[in-house]
Amino acid sequence: MATISLFGASGHAKVIMDIIAAQGDNVGKLYDDNPHCRQLKNRPVLFAPEARVEGPMIISIGSNEIRKRISGRYPLQYAKAVHPSAIVSPSASVGSGSVVMQGAIIQADARVGKHCIINTGASVDHECVIDDFVHISPHATLCGNVHVGEGSWIGAATTIIPGIRIGKWCTIGAGSVVVKDVPDGSTAYGDPCRIID
Repeated sequence: MATISLFGASGHAKVIMDIIAAQGDNVGKLYDDNPHCRQLKNRPVLFAPEARVEGPMIISIGSNEIRKRISGRYPLQYAKAVHPSAIVSPSASVGSGSVVMQGAIIQADARVGKHCIINTGASVDHECVIDDFVHISPHATLCGNVHVGEGSWIGAATTIIPGIRIGKWCTIGAGSVVVKDVPDGSTAYGDPCRIID
């Protein structure tokens, strides 16, 4: 049984607290950069700049950019949290700092990087590659051999057809159907998905 601390005291942290408990571990200290955030679920929140931040830890913040910044600031041991209702193939891998939420599915030979969020009911099919700091939103479906670059955000209920590459630091709007590759830094949405920025 591990004790896992969290950095970030918001609604996202509440979900991760539930996952940590469900996987049989203990929630440790809670940290936040916001000096006005003093309590979460009746637990004290430590003001990070004044506290000694200790691992193992998960950065419980939805923003990919902020998770990357905080992980660089605190070179600690990072844990991962996988809800028991998630299905993760024995041949798949999930990196440190990542969270796999309730009902998510990660299929054979898929690779999920560090500090990723595989959100509620998301499906990551065989041989997908999810680079670090990615967020796959609730009920998104990634078909086989999809590659999502660092820091990208895949919106809720999006479908990505097999073999597609999403570049680094992209945003794919909710409900999109992605049928073509998306270059680095793009914002795209729609059915079919179109680049708008």
